[in-house]
Order: sequence, then C-alpha cells, then structure tokens
Amino acid sequence: MKAYPEIKHYSLAILSILFLLAVSGCSLTRRLDDNEALVRDVQVQGVDKQFSDQALTYVDRLQQPNNWFNLQLYYLLSRNGKKNIGEPPAILDSNLVEYSRVQIEQFLHNKGYLQAKVNSQIEVAKKKAKLTFAATEGPLFKIRSFQDSIGDPAVRALYRVNRRRFSHVQPGGRFDTDSLAYDRDEFYQVMKHNGYYDFYRQYINYNYDSTFNNSVVDIKLLIDNPDGKDAHPTYRINNTLITIANSNGRTPGKADTLRVDSQFTFVDYSHRFKPDAITRYTFQKKGDLYNVDQQSLTTSRLSELNVFRNVPNPDYKKLPDSVNRRLDNQINIIPLKRMSDRVEAEFLFNSGRYGYNLGNTFTNRNLFKRAEVLQIKTNWSVLFDNGSSGGSSIQNQDFRIGANLIYPRIIAPFDLPVLGKYGVPHTTFSSNFQLFYQKGLVERHSFINSLTYDWVETARKQHVFTPISIEFSSGTIDPGVRQQLIDSNRYSYVYLIGRTIFTSGSQYTFQLNANKLNSLENFTYFRGFLDIGGNTLNLASRLLGTPRDTAGNRTIFGYTFAQYAKADIDIRFYRSLGGAERQFIFRFNPGIGIPYGNSRQLIFEKNYYAGGANDMRAWLPRTLGPGQFNRAAFYQNNPTLLNRFKYLDQLGEIRIVGNAEYRFRLASNFYGAKIKGAFFTDFGNVWRLHKNEDNPGGEFRLNNVLQSAAMDVGMGLRFDLSYFVFRLDAGFKFKDPQFTGAEQWVLIKHIDEMFNPGAFKRSYEETHAEPYRFMQLNFGIGLPF
Repeated sequence: MKAYPEIKHYSLAILSILFLLAVSGCSLTRRLDDNEALVRDVQVQGVDKQFSDQALTYVDRLQQPNNWFNLQLYYLLSRNGKKNIGEPPAILDSNLVEYSRVQIEQFLHNKGYLQAKVNSQIEVAKKKAKLTFAATEGPLFKIRSFQDSIGDPAVRALYRVNRRRFSHVQPGGRFDTDSLAYDRDEFYQVMKHNGYYDFYRQYINYNYDSTFNNSVVDIKLLIDNPDGKDAHPTYRINNTLITIANSNGRTPGKADTLRVDSQFTFVDYSHRFKPDAITRYTFQKKGDLYNVDQQSLTTSRLSELNVFRNVPNPDYKKLPDSVNRRLDNQINIIPLKRMSDRVEAEFLFNSGRYGYNLGNTFTNRNLFKRAEVLQIKTNWSVLFDNGSSGGSSIQNQDFRIGANLIYPRIIAPFDLPVLGKYGVPHTTFSSNFQLFYQKGLVERHSFINSLTYDWVETARKQHVFTPISIEFSSGTIDPGVRQQLIDSNRYSYVYLIGRTIFTSGSQYTFQLNANKLNSLENFTYFRGFLDIGGNTLNLASRLLGTPRDTAGNRTIFGYTFAQYAKADIDIRFYRSLGGAERQFIFRFNPGIGIPYGNSRQLIFEKNYYAGGANDMRAWLPRTLGPGQFNRAAFYQNNPTLLNRFKYLDQLGEIRIVGNAEYRFRLASNFYGAKIKGAFFTDFGNVWRLHKNEDNPGGEFRLNNVLQSAAMDVGMGLRFDLSYFVFRLDAGFKFKDPQFTGAEQWVLIKHIDEMFNPGAFKRSYEETHAEPYRFMQLNFGIGLPF
C-alpha cells in the first residue's frame, strides 16, 4: 500500500496552523458590513438560578456567541462560507432576537411563572453586539390539588398504583407543563406494558384552572374510553409467524416451512436458518399479555445476532374473538449476506520513521444455521526506518492470523437460562498465530488457543471470561547477536526474546458503562482485567513429577512454562459540556504484571510497552521508557546493539498512562460526515518492577514517578461517518523523561527547533544515531478511547 506524502504534508500544515493559532491567540477575521455586528455576549437576567442556564439555550442558535476556535477555523477553511467547516459568525439579527425573547418567555410560562414577561435589549459597540434578556418572572404558581377522572376501573387502578412511582406532579409542587407531558408519556408506557395494545397518548388529557390572586393551579387528569366502549381492551400474544427472506429482501421459490410448536411457525426462503436461532431470542410468548418492552427486546436481540440486515417490529393482527382478545404476530426478517470482507488500515508518520497496520476480516455468517459467525482475521504491521543515511528499510514486522468461531449462546456441559435480557451472550472458540520479526535480531512465533464466554449482566455491566488460554511461543535470535549479547553479559535479553515457553492461563474482564461510550452523557466507564497463568501447569508438574530443565525450572511436555499474574484498570470520566457536541474525557490506565514461581520475569508477549496512537501519541509504539532509561547512554560502547534493539528494549512490568481530551464539533455535514476536533494531553510511562541492569533508571519508585513520567500535548481531527471514524492526531513531545532536569521539558526548552535544525537535534542524533522528532502524526480508524 502506498502512503501519499501530499496527504501527510497537507494534514500536517492544517494541524500546525491550528496549533499555532491556539498557542499564540491569533485571530482571523473578515470585514463586517457597515450594518452588521457580531454577537459576542448574551445574558439572561431575572431568571431563577436553577433555570438560568436552560433559559440561555432558548436563544436562537444563530444568535449564540461563537466558539473562538471554531470561528477561526471557519475563516481559515470555509472559503467565504462555501464549505461548512467551523462555525459561521453569529451576525446580529433583530428578528431572531425577538424570536428568542418569545421562546424564553414561553419557557418561563411552562415552568410555572404564568405571568412572566421578558424584554430584550441590544447594545452595539465597535461592531460587537451584546444581547440582554431581562425577565420579570412574577409569582410562581404551585399545584393546589390534583384529581383524576378515569372511566375504566381497571385503568384507574393501574394508574393509581403506578402514579407514585413516576409522577412529577404533586400538590404543593411547582406547576410545570414539562412535568405534565412527562407523566403522560410515563403512563402511556405503563399501559403498553400491561396488554393495552390499542391505547394511544391522545386518550390522556389535563384540565387545569389557575387562580391568579392566589398563584395556585388545580389539575385534573382525564383518561377517556374508546368511542362507544366502556373500557379499554387488553390483548394477549397468540401465534407467531417468523418469515425469513433472502439477503436481497425477496421471497422467491419454495420456502423451508416448519410448525415449531403451538406458537411458532417458521418460514425460511433463504434455506439458511434453524428455527431455534430465532425462537431462542423471541421473548413474546403465547398467552402473555402484550408488552412493548418484550417486543423491543425481541427486535434488539435478533439484531444483535449480527446475521440479519433488517429486523423491524412485529406486525400484529387482532383476532375477531371479542372475549379472548388475542394478537397474532409476524416477524419479517432479511438476513445479511452470508459472506463479507472488510479491510482496515492505520498509518503512523514521524519524518524518517513511518509504518502501517493493514488488517483484513473475512466473515462467514450463520455457518451451522444457528447464527454462528466465523471470522478469519489477518493483520500485518510494518515499521520502516529511513535512518540517518537516508536509506529506507523495514525495521520490524508483526504478522497475525486467527480464526474465531462465535456462537450466540453459552455452550456449557450443564443447562443455563437464556442470558439475553440485556444482550446476546457468546461462546468463542479462538485459534491464533503470530510472527514477530525484528531485523537482524529475532524472530518469534506464538500459537494461542482459547475458549471465551461473554455475557451482559445488566445494561451497564458486561463480563468476559476465558477459562482456558493455551499459548506456545518460541524465539530464534540471530546467531551473531546472540553471541554479542552473551559477550556483553546481557543474558536476560537472551532469556526474554529467545526462549521457548509454554503457558496456560485464565483471563477475566469486567466492563461498566461500555454501552454509553458513543454517547454525550455524563458517566464513568470502568474496565478491569485480570490474567493469571501457569498455576494449573505447576500443579500438574508437581503431581506428575516432571523433570526440571538445566536452569532449574519445572517443565511440562518437555517445555518450561510461565507463571504470572497481570492486572489492568481502565477508568474514564466523560463529561458533556453542552452544545456543538463538546465533551471532556479524562482517562487513567494503570497495569502491573508480576512473574512468580516458575518464572523470573514476564514472557515477552506479557510485558507492557508505551507509545502509539492510543496512549502516548507523541511517541511511536515501543519507543518510550522504561522510566528514565536513556538508550544512548546505555549502548554508548556498542552502537550495533543500540540499533538492533530499537523497539524491543523499552518495556516494563508496570504501566501508568493517563489522558485528558477535549472534543468538539467543527462541521455537522461535510460531504456526509461530521468533522470533529480535539485537544489532548497524554502522560505516563512504563517501568521495570525491580532495578534491572539492562534498563538503568527504568525501575519504578514512588518518589520518582513524576520525574520519570512523559507528557505530550496535541490536537486532532475526526471524520465521523457514523459507522466508523477516521482519525488524524498530531502529538507533540512536551516532557521527555530520558533527559534530566530542565532538559526534560523539550517543547519549552527547544521549541525553536520543532520544525528547524539546531544544536539540540544535532547532539541527539550524534548520541542516538537517529534524529529527534518533536511531533508524531497518527492516522487511524476509531477514537483513541
């Protein structure tokens, strides 16, 4: 795949200009006409404090003061408004000011200030307009009494039992029409949950009388009966017809037809499905009262099977029996194409160094006619290094291929209930092969086979449990390098990357609020991960009395095995900041791995690395840390190892990474996509668990965490196409822990050399045999977190 340099340079130019604008505070403007003014300030006065912020939202969007950055971006890129990037200037419009005044006044009426009046004032100075909306609220009207008038005794009983649970309308409380509307919708849902298929919102009305002298309101709820009837009918589910078309939505030829049981009839024109794949997640059962929640649950779960393109709500037919009111229903489903293929790519740019990840996912849906999904994934990662001499070469490669067979249910030797209320559970059989190659150093192979269960406990809680994961890995070190390492007393590296080892472990992951990650709500996301390996093999080795190897390690099947415990935490705080999809996210992501028993150190694949598009974005992957480890000082007498161990020797058993990111919308519709921007800072590092002669300065010490932590700042663009997001991030090194003292603050100390040569860069290249890069440009798919 070819990387186009003009794309890189264009993107870099845009990001650099925006970054410098943000840092310097420069302002791009256009000349306003003589009769124009820019709205720079809006105030709402005289409104109760609890409603003042909400009242501001009723000012028309075109009269809201601009976000400074979005306005500058509009002037920079919009070409006089021909492209909707950023925010167009908020030009004063007296008609919109009047419209806003009326809207604020109506809002206050709805909140119980029935006599409220709002006046507007416009002040213009130096082509800048200030809008002031002054409210005279008058008395707050409160509810004196509340009554209901419901003709149907069953509906009246249902209302009175449930009212205390949902109602916001209570005697003595504020008169609020929004609360009346809320109560109306809540009871409509109660009716739909209790068999009232024919019930409509229009049956619910309110009468209210206000006594202005006393500032009170009397409210009466009215629920009418259907015309010509003395009660609202309830309905029960009867028979269910499931019809599956072919993948183009047609129903040609003869279908597979089967009467499953007393409820379900199954008609399949695609000839690809067994009935239990659908009936398992059909929650409306014969004889049950009609319940809109069970209907929605059925539609959601069938959609989550990932084998259907279209799962609409069922069609209902009322049977003519007027006594035993029943509903036949029909579920019409269109399957996805059985096979599909998806290609994904990620690019990393850093002047002389660049790389890409190229992935392909082949999917075969409904392999055994019960909604099983077979996925075959391949991924090829390549990192190039032009080097100081200007010659381009491959530095390392990582190739992976794996197959996942996913069943939409829990497969176990004992019966379990259908765990589908909050999400479809899965059983995944996985087999993967990985080949890692570092030029002139090592070639490692890994085989991993696992069994994994995942299920959703509630809408907010998800579990993933891998009871067994078996891994076999081996490494082959270049003979010349191996001897070099031995001559340099670097036995730990020979042991780390060159050994053959067998591992068996179990993993468990718990997630909280993963279902909200694409929302703009205020919430906290949590993910906890635990990985424990080698204990079962250790027990088997002891019971069988298997021999030890020459290093004294226990073996199984003739191979040593690893024992370790590893734990990660990912906690994020998401906060919405209002309009333009403004959002602030803070993330804290620590982890630790501890070898024990049969292991003196973690195996190569279990160590932590820092850098890359999703944590420390100003560094390439595997180029940060551990701690204050300085590669040039360590390899000063052996430049050959300095180059050969690049991207491999900066590892640790401890990781602490944090991120803070401010996101905002720049354009709502740019050729069918939303354009969003982001400012971010990343901080953290990886550390060795103990003092290690191969990474001096890399050990973790509480009194040195801040000194040995890295920090970057940056900005990015996101192109949101709804079904996926293209991301372009530019990260700038701010604090680099490989240096000491004030020299760590590289962006402050050497900002003049960010895009120009200088003494600092020359000195670094002499000692490190590579240029120093202040900026890292990342292009990928999906948000970083």
